[in-house]
Amino acid sequence: MGDRSVPRNIRRAAEGVKARLLGVDESPTVRVASAIAMLDEVCADPNIPLYTRTLVWGVVSQLEAISVDR
Repeated sequence: MGDRSVPRNIRRAAEGVKARLLGVDESPTVRVASAIAMLDEVCADPNIPLYTRTLVWGVVSQLEAISVDR
């Protein structure tokens, strides 16, 4: 989120994912599933730098591991 070489809309989406994951209004499973969906949309953006896309894929993999464990 602090990387200025990443487009603003991507950073904003990352902040949204963080807020979703830290929220307490929904069950953890719903929060993880929503975060994964949001990150999938981010990866589809053609303006995302390749190294950022790789980082996002890593986060998605970790979130998927969490959702499988539950």
